[in-house]
Amino acid sequence: MTLAPATAPGAATARLDALADLVGDGDVVVLSGAGLSTDSGIPDYRGATGSLRRHTPMTYQTFTRDPLGRHRYWARSFVGWRQMRAARPNDGHRAVAGLQDAGLLAGIVTQNVDGLHQAGGARDVVELHGGLDRTVCLGCGDVADRAALDERLREANPYFGPRVDEINPDGDAELPDEVLDGFVMVDCLACGAGPLKPDVVFFGETVPRDRVDRCFGLVEHAGSLLVLGSSLTVMSGYRFVLRAAKLGIPVGIVNVGPTRGDAKADVRVDAPLGEVLPALAARLG
Repeated sequence: MTLAPATAPGAATARLDALADLVGDGDVVVLSGAGLSTDSGIPDYRGATGSLRRHTPMTYQTFTRDPLGRHRYWARSFVGWRQMRAARPNDGHRAVAGLQDAGLLAGIVTQNVDGLHQAGGARDVVELHGGLDRTVCLGCGDVADRAALDERLREANPYFGPRVDEINPDGDAELPDEVLDGFVMVDCLACGAGPLKPDVVFFGETVPRDRVDRCFGLVEHAGSLLVLGSSLTVMSGYRFVLRAAKLGIPVGIVNVGPTRGDAKADVRVDAPLGEVLPALAARLG
């Protein structure tokens, strides 16, 4: 059911009633996307002001094959990480944690790499695309804390810190090319080489099979699947909607604007998550 626009009489109540019926049955698996974090100051990829409208995100192929492209990524990420780390969970994140505390959720899967679900109080979150709070060495496989890398980068780049106004969902910042040459990258502490990569899945990279299988397992045993703030444009998230629909598992979608999964949705709410989710949690919690 696609619910009426908010301007229609009783539309807001109808939207919340339908969503509450879906979630109130319990065993809900949440699949969240970048739209859930926009109220925390992190832009999405495909919204009206999404970063894909401004820049092409880093791809796995460029990162691994082009040393210059990798150097530019780390220079931008060094600056962008400061703003990313300062982001705080919003009412939507806290509402999801509230639904989990109320025993209504069977699992949380996020396409986001910002860690804000956990900061908002959620537990056992499956980070489908990894997390920016970790790094991995492509040479030796060592996984390390991003904060430790940031301290080393600050020591190596005491005067590198151009002011930026925009960050991207993958944590890098928009910087002009002329300032990037002064940036110094450091090597892996474990092996002394590298290269280092944020422990996230870049565009063009494959999500680890065991992680995908875990998500499919959650969906297949769910009472319903609730998509929050994702356009479902990429198959990475859309495949879980397809699996739920194939198995006859109800699907709810809350997102501003259309999504690829709208035709599969049993309940479709086109409204801001920062308004819908707190109201839902208050009603059910």
